[in-house]
Amino acid sequence: MSTATSTESKELSAVSTESLAALLVAKERPPRPSALSTSLTFGWRAILKIKHVPEQLFDVTAFPIMNLLMFTYLFGGALAGSPSDYIQFVLPGILVMSVVMITMYTGISVNVDIEKGVFDRFRSLPIWRPSAMVGYLLGDALRYTIASVVMLAVGLLLGYRPDGGFGGVVAGIALLLLFSFAFSWIWTMFGLMLRTEKSVMSVSMMVIFPLTFLSNVFVDPKTMPGWLQVFVNNSPITHLASAVRGLMAGGWPGVEIAWTLGWAGLLLLVFGPVTMRLYNRK
Repeated sequence: MSTATSTESKELSAVSTESLAALLVAKERPPRPSALSTSLTFGWRAILKIKHVPEQLFDVTAFPIMNLLMFTYLFGGALAGSPSDYIQFVLPGILVMSVVMITMYTGISVNVDIEKGVFDRFRSLPIWRPSAMVGYLLGDALRYTIASVVMLAVGLLLGYRPDGGFGGVVAGIALLLLFSFAFSWIWTMFGLMLRTEKSVMSVSMMVIFPLTFLSNVFVDPKTMPGWLQVFVNNSPITHLASAVRGLMAGGWPGVEIAWTLGWAGLLLLVFGPVTMRLYNRK
């Protein structure tokens, strides 16, 4: 009796296994997620990290405001005659400087996730490989937008009046976000190359500080020595600041816009493939 029962159980188990296998084979598999959907998912993940750690917004709020107040009231009278006159020139420049400086946090976030082992899980997923990196950059684009809105709001309170109106301001911020997206690929590369987040921050500051200060963010390059003007006039930050300043002032600085787009394209072409090569081999 027991032998018969055992035989029947084995037969039922075999039938169940075969049925389940047939069902799994016959059932249509879900489609592979698109590159856009996976990139947006990773971007949402970056935004959730801001939600759970709101202290991250300190760098995109307090720091830009401090820079604007300090440079406007410390140097405005000496450089332009009055702070109210100087802010018309310096606000777009400080906006560019502030957003460009916070791009380094993309590389820091990448490095932290590598150290925690999160990237090992990402690479095992059947998704478009660059989506994890693009997601970081999309999430940080929100940080750049917040920094821009905060800067403009404080600037308007201090007397800044963009002659380009709403359209000029939106165009200037859009160009700034596009350049920052491309510029951030440099720091994702360093985030993959270097061992610690402190190393990423140190290298980033060594590049960003001279690049932003040796530009036309604060003063007209005509007042600089000739040898320095050669560097400043050809700096990507100078082209970006001039383009943003011109758009917000109601003009159309076509040459500066073209240079900025060209620099952004070059950064993507150079650092995008290098970053993904490092990511695949990490």
